[in-house]
Amino acid sequence: MAKYSEKSQEKVQEAMHEMKEGTLEIGRSGKKVTNPKQAIAIGLSEAREAGEKVPKKKK
Repeated sequence: MAKYSEKSQEKVQEAMHEMKEGTLEIGRSGKKVTNPKQAIAIGLSEAREAGEKVPKKKK
């Protein structure tokens, strides 16, 4: 089982919270995120950019 760092879990939690508030937006288009899976993906990608311990993307 893959392990996620505490910081990466916090990033995902923040993204989910923003999605529920209606303030989470997608990249350049600026559309609102309504899908929880998409919010999780955004949180994980932010964690990867920050250098946190996150398993590799599945291809």
